[in-house]
Amino acid sequence: MTADAPPAVARRLEDLGLTSGTTVEVVRRAPLRDPVVYRVKDYELCLRRAQAACVLALEIA
Repeated sequence: MTADAPPAVARRLEDLGLTSGTTVEVVRRAPLRDPVVYRVKDYELCLRRAQAACVLALEIA
C-alpha cells in the first residue's frame, strides 16, 4: 500500500487479497475508465480509481 493510503482503505484492500507479492491483472475497464475490474489470485475484484491509487504496483512486461 502507498504511505498516504487511509488506514481503513489499506486494511480493506489487504483483506481483499492485495498483499505484497500478489499478481494483479487488469481484466476490463468501464467506458469512462472507472471502475476497473482486476484479477487477484483466483477471483475478480472491482475497484474505483481512488481505491486503486492506494495500491503500489510494479509492471512486469
